[in-house]
Amino acid sequence: MDKPAGFTSHDVVARARRILGIRQIGHFGTLDPFATGVLPLSIGKATRFAQFYLKSRKSYEGAIRFGVATDTYDATGRPSGEPAEVDLTAAEIEHVFAQLTGRRLQTPPPFSAKRVAGTRAYKLARQQKPVDLKPVEVEIYALELLSFEAEVARFAVECSGGTYVRSLAHEIGGKLGCGAHLAGLRRTAVAEFTEAQSATLEKLDEAAKAGEAGRLLIPLEALLPQFPELMVRGGEEKSIRHGHRFELAQVARLSGQPARPPSLLKILNADRRLIAVARHVEGAIYHPGLVLV
Repeated sequence: MDKPAGFTSHDVVARARRILGIRQIGHFGTLDPFATGVLPLSIGKATRFAQFYLKSRKSYEGAIRFGVATDTYDATGRPSGEPAEVDLTAAEIEHVFAQLTGRRLQTPPPFSAKRVAGTRAYKLARQQKPVDLKPVEVEIYALELLSFEAEVARFAVECSGGTYVRSLAHEIGGKLGCGAHLAGLRRTAVAEFTEAQSATLEKLDEAAKAGEAGRLLIPLEALLPQFPELMVRGGEEKSIRHGHRFELAQVARLSGQPARPPSLLKILNADRRLIAVARHVEGAIYHPGLVLV
C-alpha cells in the first residue's frame, strides 16, 4: 500500500480489512502517522511471513529542517528550545552524513513505541516522565543529500530495519550545532516491495468494487526473492508438509547454486506453489519452520 499522511499503519490495515472483507491482514514494518509511502500488507497465510521482514532494508526520502529541534524529533512535536540561527553549507551537511553512514548504535526517540519497564515510551513522554531507552545497533547503508535550500535539506537514505529516521535527523542537527527535526518522510521501498508496486486505499477500494482486487496482490511465491528455491515431489513433499527435517544432498537442485548454504530455502511443489520456508540448521540440514498447509 501507499500509506497516506495522517494514518497510522493500523489505520491502513483496518481500512483494508473493511474494503476486502478479510480479517486476517497485517503489515510488514510500521510507518509513523505523518510519514507516507510503502507499507506492505500481508493477507491470510502471508501474515506468517512478517518474521522474515523485521530487519529488512528500507529506503526513504525526506526533509530535515534545521534551526529547531522538537520533542518528538519531527514536525508534529513541540520545539525543544528557541530557534537557532542556521549558517550551514551543503558540504558541512554532507560531512556529517558521511560520519553517520555504516553500522552504529542509535537511541530511539522518546516518543516511540519502544517499551520502558512494560510501558510504551510515548506514554511516559506525554506524561513528561523520564524515558530511558537503550541504544540499538542499526546500519545506514547510504545517506545522500539531494538538495539544501532555505534551512531545509532533502535527503535519501537506505537503512536497516529498526532505524528511526527521526533520530537520525535529530542527531544530525546536534552534530551541526543548530538543532533539527524531520520535516517530512516518504518510504520508497521495504525489502523487495517498491513504490511502483504500491496502491492507494482509493485504488484498492475501486479494484475491490470491480471484483479486481486480486490483480493488486503479490503471490506468496514472489516473496523472499533473494533466497533459492527447492522443488520437491511425492514423498519429499509429504515429509516437508509434516515438518520433518531434511538433508540437502544436491546443491545443484537449488536455483542459483549459492557458494555456501543459504539461511533460508523456499520449498515449492511440482505445481510451483510455495509449500514451506525452511531454515538452515547445520551442515546440509534444513528444518521447514514455516509450513503452508
